[in-house]
Amino acid sequence: MGNFLTSSSIGRKLVMSISGAFLVLFLIFHLAMNLTLLFSEESYNLVTNFLGANWYALVGTLVLALGVVVHVFYALILTLQNRRARGKQRYAVTVKEEGVSWSSKNMFVLGLVICLGLLVHLYNFWWNMQFVEIIGGHENAFNYHPADGVAMVRHIFSSWVYLVIYLVWFGAIWLHLTHGIWSMFQSIGWANKTWYPRLKIGANALSTLIVLGFAAVAVVSFLRANGICCG
Repeated sequence: MGNFLTSSSIGRKLVMSISGAFLVLFLIFHLAMNLTLLFSEESYNLVTNFLGANWYALVGTLVLALGVVVHVFYALILTLQNRRARGKQRYAVTVKEEGVSWSSKNMFVLGLVICLGLLVHLYNFWWNMQFVEIIGGHENAFNYHPADGVAMVRHIFSSWVYLVIYLVWFGAIWLHLTHGIWSMFQSIGWANKTWYPRLKIGANALSTLIVLGFAAVAVVSFLRANGICCG
């Protein structure tokens, strides 16, 4: 079984699908947590305090990190495998393939953009919140208490530069998800002629809802931080 998952192209795609599904579920959970910020800042701080540096949050962080590493590692393997399989043919292609989206042909590039955005996000929030709590700090690099999630969000999104960075990041996530979600079902054999269009519509709808949710939190946080509107 282990050899199948590491040496077989189908096995690698299966691992990509499983790890990708796990990351999508995390995005939905993370979005549900962030959406509380739109309705009640006190509730958002309660959530961040509940997670904090507790053992279950730490275990969840490690599991999530493992999921990301596995997904990226297998993405690298599949990308290199596809490049070797195409050989010099990829340089001779000048006609756009019908029915093939730009995102499906640039998943690796989108993945790099997503990873860079993730590093920025980890520094802004995980490093300055959960990690500071882990090491016993009472203030982070921005001079806020690490459990004060609302203050952190206001500080980060008071800058339009960060707003733009996050919106670009969300755009890359949307493109990655619209292809990745339905491709996940295709890899496990669920995408036949009947279900293919349905899965694609469902993938686009789910991806759009997730990204619009995150974008709404970012935009509203920017408007609030700059005293423009939204309470």
